[in-house]
Amino acid sequence: MDALLLSRIQFGFVISFHIMFPAFTIGLANWLAFCEWRWLKTRDSVWRDIYFFWLRIFAISFGMGVVSGIVMSFQFGTNWAVLSERAGNILGPLMTYEVLTAFFLEATFLGVMLFGAKKVPEKLHFFATCMVALGTLISTFWIISANSWMHTPAGYSINAGGVFEPANWWAIIFNPSFPYRLAHMVLAAFITTCFVVGGVSAAYLWRREHVDAARKMLKMAVLFAAITVPTQIFVGDLHGLEVHKYQPAKLAAIEAHWEQGEPGAGVPLVLFALPDMDNGRNNAEIALPRVGSLILTHSWAGEIAPLKAVPRDERPPVSPVFFSFRIMVGLGVAMLALAWLSALQLRRGRLFDSRWLINGWRWMTFAGFVALLTGWYVAEIGRQPWVIYGLLRTAHAVSPMLTTGQVITSMAAVLAAYSVIFGAGLWYIRKLVRIGPLPHDPGPDAEHGDRRPKRPLSVDSLPEENAGVRL
Repeated sequence: MDALLLSRIQFGFVISFHIMFPAFTIGLANWLAFCEWRWLKTRDSVWRDIYFFWLRIFAISFGMGVVSGIVMSFQFGTNWAVLSERAGNILGPLMTYEVLTAFFLEATFLGVMLFGAKKVPEKLHFFATCMVALGTLISTFWIISANSWMHTPAGYSINAGGVFEPANWWAIIFNPSFPYRLAHMVLAAFITTCFVVGGVSAAYLWRREHVDAARKMLKMAVLFAAITVPTQIFVGDLHGLEVHKYQPAKLAAIEAHWEQGEPGAGVPLVLFALPDMDNGRNNAEIALPRVGSLILTHSWAGEIAPLKAVPRDERPPVSPVFFSFRIMVGLGVAMLALAWLSALQLRRGRLFDSRWLINGWRWMTFAGFVALLTGWYVAEIGRQPWVIYGLLRTAHAVSPMLTTGQVITSMAAVLAAYSVIFGAGLWYIRKLVRIGPLPHDPGPDAEHGDRRPKRPLSVDSLPEENAGVRL
């Protein structure tokens, strides 16, 4: 447990915690734009109630995402100073572009979105919601560009001091893996939010609460999932072909593929195994001959480079990559089955009477978060031992004067702060979900005697027994 390993654990914990909130708010901001559009188009008050219900949850999630992102960014200077020194000329501007284009856009319109209802014209408020949603997508663009460059670096030069310098910004931004990883991440964020919306609405239907709002939300979740989940599988296949080309060691770890078989024998699809890195083999392997070639190379006899073709000290940790990928794929298949069966029942007019499907959506509420995290682990652990693939090792990127005691102290501080801040935030989100979408008065605040904007998290329409839930 040296400073390097502890720094990797700390960064892994922080980024695992952080990635869930931006992913959720990316999908939630676009869901809010859709809900407000439906209300303006139909004037159905239920859509407005749904909008303000999810707006409160969005406000809390957005705040927690900002806080966890700040903590994560500090580590580039405290724990990974060499990475910042050597790659800062490229990663720094990319992150700055994210602030200048996305964060400023969100900051400009977030106040109108949260506080401007009843204070600005309806169309202006809808425009503000759309701009916040756009800002989340622009933020994703720049962050994924920076991260993708670390996986497939391009458009750079290295000076005599070993410092990366930009040579072609177009090649840096649109590096080889960027288009696939951007599409994969955005779809993952949308699907994650989709299943949260569907799961929450299914819980209301299960308890026979907020039935009108729950039916609308579940119907939209089913239709959206029925389209986006198969689209995500298709994008994931394209991403796999890109990994095969640029990161063959990662692909070999995903498949726990150790040795080249006989010519023309193809690559088996390993359904289950216990990878043994010390001996370079799989124990208790269950595999389908040639199916791996068909999936990975789109050829019945296609080959991929085995792990033993890579020097031992350049092989990624196989077990976490292997199992994370199978959890992600397994959840994707379950999501697809649930979405398509629900769509079939919706077409037949039986969805809301199908208790087993309703229960399925309840159980799958957080499946998107698990798939998101395991997919991220595949990408990031599969890149090891490189922090910039093939150019800079993780062991050479850590701060040289960092001590084990310093990392333990900072990790303890992070854990304590996260437990308090995010524990309270998640507790409040749970309270809001239990209360559900209540009727929202669209008129002016004449009864309050002033036109000051309300706090976005206050719940003025709660019955007296729930008054303690107000912030």
